[in-house]
Formats: sequence, C-alpha cells, structure tokens
Amino acid sequence: MTIKEGDVPVRRADVLIQNAHVVTFDDDRRVVADGAIAITDGVIAEVGPTAELAERWDPARRVLASGQIAIPGLTDAHFHTAQTLMRGLISTLQQTRALRVPTWREYYLPFEAALTPEDVQLSGELAYTTMLAGGTTNFLESGGPHPELMASAAEQVGIRGTVTVSTMDTGSRIPESMITTTEQALARNVAVVDALPTAADGSNRVTGGMSLRQVITCSTELVTAIHAEAQRRGVKVHTHLVEGTYEIDYCLERYGLRPVDYLRDIGVFTPTLHGAHSVLAGDADISAYAEHQVSACHCAKGNYAIGAAPAIRMWRRGVPIGLGTDGVATLGTLDIFRVAMLARVGQQLVEATGSHNRNGIAPEEPLSMAIRGGARASGFADHLGALTAGRRADVVLVGTSSADAAGYASPEAFLYECASGRDVESVFVDGQQVVADGEVTTVDVERVRYQAARRQRELMDAIG
Repeated sequence: MTIKEGDVPVRRADVLIQNAHVVTFDDDRRVVADGAIAITDGVIAEVGPTAELAERWDPARRVLASGQIAIPGLTDAHFHTAQTLMRGLISTLQQTRALRVPTWREYYLPFEAALTPEDVQLSGELAYTTMLAGGTTNFLESGGPHPELMASAAEQVGIRGTVTVSTMDTGSRIPESMITTTEQALARNVAVVDALPTAADGSNRVTGGMSLRQVITCSTELVTAIHAEAQRRGVKVHTHLVEGTYEIDYCLERYGLRPVDYLRDIGVFTPTLHGAHSVLAGDADISAYAEHQVSACHCAKGNYAIGAAPAIRMWRRGVPIGLGTDGVATLGTLDIFRVAMLARVGQQLVEATGSHNRNGIAPEEPLSMAIRGGARASGFADHLGALTAGRRADVVLVGTSSADAAGYASPEAFLYECASGRDVESVFVDGQQVVADGEVTTVDVERVRYQAARRQRELMDAIG
C-alpha cells in the first residue's frame, strides 16, 4: 500500500530496521554505513540509507539499530540434530578410556538409535535455540531419527531448516534399528519431502530433504533411487562425502573408483547432491564439484583432524560450499562465527603458510562462505544469503559494545576478525523477531536446558 505525505510517496512496511551499519553480502559487496532495511510480508523490500528509507516507508514497527551491524542470517550447512544431547560426552569418555574407532559408528549411531521421539524434539529445541541466539537462521540436517519431530521443534523455535531422515540399507556393525530395506529407506525419504514441500518463493521455513548417510552404508540401488526421487521433487540429497580414508578404500575395493568418480559413474554427481565434509577431495574431485555444481560443506571444527581440507580452493573455483558445525558431538559449539574463524586459520595453514603468504585468506572469505555459500549449498541462493530486495528477511544484528569490539578501525574489520555469536543482539527470520537482547523469545529456553541436562545424564549409558 502506498500513501502520500506531501510530495513524498510513502509505502507501508511491517518492519523498518534503521541506523544500522548494513553489510549486505550482495554481489557488489555493498555496505551502507547508516543504513536501513524495509521488510514487508517476510521479504526485504528495500535496503539503503536511513535518511532515504525513513522518508519512503511508514513501518508498523521501527527498530533502532545504532551501533549494530546488520548482516544476513548464517547457515549451518551440515548439522546432526540427534547428536545434540551428546555435547561433551566423547571428551568425558576420553578422560577414562581409549575410544573405539571409527567414532561415528561406535558412538554416534548407537546414541542416535537410543533416542525416543521426545528426545529428538528436545534435542531440536535445544539446538535450534542455541543456533538462533548465535545468528544462525538456517540449517541443513544431515539425517537422523524422527525428522517429523525435528520439523516440529524448528517450527516452534522459529528457525529455517531442511530436515531429513537417517538413511542406511547396508553396512557392518550398524545398530539394527537404523538399518532398513532399500524400499523402506526410499519410502521414508519421499514421505519426509512430501510432508514438508518447498514453496517456490521460499516462504515456508521448514522443508524436507533427502539423505544418504554415506556410500559405505547405502547400496548403489538406494543411491540412484534416492537421487531420482530428489530430482523429481527439486530437493537436495545430503550425504557425507570423501570424509575418510576408509570411504575411499571401500569404493576402490568395491567399484575400482574413488567416491566422487563412483558417484559420477552412476549418474548422481549433480547439483542435487550435497557432500558434507569433502575433506579428502583431490584436485580432480574439486574440478568435478565445480563442473557439476555439487555443493559441499567445510566443518572446520573437525575436518583438520582428518586431512588438509581444500575448502578455500573449492570456494574460489565456484563450488557452492558452506560452513557447518557438524553438530555438538565434537567440539560442542554451534557458533558459526567461531567455525568461520577456525576455517580462516586452518585454510591459511593449508593453502598459504607453506608458500610464505601471510595473507592468503581474505578477511571476508570465511564469513561469506557461511552466508552466501551456505545459501547456495542449501539450494536457496535466490532467497537467502544477502540483504537485497526480494530475499527473505533473515537479518542478524551484531552488537559492537563488547570489549572485543573496542578500538576497531571499522565495523567490517570487527565482523570479519573477532565477532562471535555472543555479540548477536537481535535476529529476524522472515521479518519476525525471534531473538531480542540476545535471548530467544519463542520458547522457554531455561525449561529446555533443564530438561536436556537431565535427559543427557540418563542417556550416557547408551555409548558407555
């Protein structure tokens, strides 16, 4: 609706965020020093100088953001909801015994298998509130039990996300309850997507995707069938890919091909595929990712324990790669700002230190990977990842009043070098405020934390 005040046309807005230092992360890397964001119907209507937008827009609600940096919401591009109640358990066990390997099979899967539907709902509430409080507005679930409860928790909390079901139809020493027939696995994946379809305009926050745990636990028949159904429905297939040497050896022994070549050979290495970790991708693999626009995720908390992950090379060669926490089972933070810092430090060592290039990673690259790359990796590049007109209004306001922010030459320097989730003051998803003054407003967070702590103690025996 447009009204007139004098000679100036004035449009109605639901929200006008003004007086912020707006870092748009758009194609032109535009920054508006005293900027404003007009939001209508969950979508960004205009971004520009406060002086101009304050004249053009009549908001139902005006948010004054002086001293704050406005950025798009961050994406966690690889996350395990069902491992949320494992926070700190592996480190605790490691203090008293030698861990069995591989960790994912010996501990993570048995733990997930022990969860009730109520546990998954609680795990989602705890994880998603923690994400939102740190500026993460979108996540890609890698596959776990009871995805319908993940969706319920995400809707309740107000975060954006794609949920999937754990999918395995083969493999050794896998909990019996997590192995299904090929037909059952396919049907379960289709059911998740059909129950949570993706709207063309990105307006539905919680959507369904498809999952393959990894090639060593999924038959070729299942891999190809899942891919075909995902393509038919226009959704991504989330999998762990070139994550470990065991996976490469498995493919070489069984198919005579490395994992990427195997997936290309069976016709599923397409933009439908999302390959989490991608640690051991060689140069030819990277070329294949770029050529076929297969998305990836760099989980900087754990990837460097596996190998010299080529994340920045993938990014610079046009691979749709985001950053992910991999959940909390390892190095428990869900703060993507911290993951971006680990990515910056790790990629400097991997790509630049050996050639005595002290500035091999540009300051903005890791956070851009978390924002723009995450949007591309999740399949929502047209709707997320930049503060520009027409995108969904997922906006994070980062404060600059902490001790870490004092004395910085520019807000951008603080944002790229030192900001963390603890600096997040407000978060909007689809233009609706879900974090205010650093606190999630949609659920009783204290109740969630108390119940989670109690239930975690009860579940510890599951992986003892």
